[in-house]
Amino acid sequence: MAQVDDDGPVLPALSGADGPNGALADALAPLTSGSTANFSVAVLDTGSGVTAAHGDGSYATASVVKVGILAALLVGAQDEGRRLTAQERSYATVMIEKSDNDAATALWGTIGGPNGFETALGRLGLTDTHTDDSGRWGLTRTTASDQLTLLRAVFLDGSPLSARSQAYLRTLMGRVIDGQAWGISSAADGTGPGARLKNGWMPRDATGLWVVNSIGEVTANGRPHLIAVLSEGNADQEGGVALVEEVARTAVATTAAYASR
Repeated sequence: MAQVDDDGPVLPALSGADGPNGALADALAPLTSGSTANFSVAVLDTGSGVTAAHGDGSYATASVVKVGILAALLVGAQDEGRRLTAQERSYATVMIEKSDNDAATALWGTIGGPNGFETALGRLGLTDTHTDDSGRWGLTRTTASDQLTLLRAVFLDGSPLSARSQAYLRTLMGRVIDGQAWGISSAADGTGPGARLKNGWMPRDATGLWVVNSIGEVTANGRPHLIAVLSEGNADQEGGVALVEEVARTAVATTAAYASR
């Protein structure tokens, strides 16, 4: 694990030649070399506009896909000039706040399954998120950069999502139950509202190793940061959570340090 002290991760000196991606790679080097799991992260300091990413490849979404499912539902409702039905709102609430799988499956059908999902996310700017051949939503594959694009659509101006739709999704992400509020929330430093997030976790049948992901918004140094951390190959859920949280803290701290140079 990366060294930490009472003030957070110990970061390397930031070289102007490296850029934010280089600075982030240096800061994450102890985790990259010290972990048998794979991970990827993308982060945006929305106050300064500094963005950084580390790691590549696609990862199974597990339940972070539920943010995309709700975004697709909202885009569809906007197209139809209507608000969500009471049943849709009920499903959306438990899908995001409690990560209810039955609700996700119901809304997956409502949005048109894999084809409807990919079409809607394409309108939101995602290009590297693809459903599994079996059509199971939790096996959708994505990249950290694509999840950051989704978060931009949820949290920033100029989105295909209406302001009402954005506010609705953000509100639900801010009400995730305590037992599921781990992950990127560890990077919040108490200078703002904390975190609005969605996490995903599941063991893979073939290996027994865990996928553990966390996406959303945290406030650090008084500024919002959008961040997506994806990981796979974790020995267990607890180890995956610890990895994701260390990556999130390091990424937010590094980006904030780069922005304040």
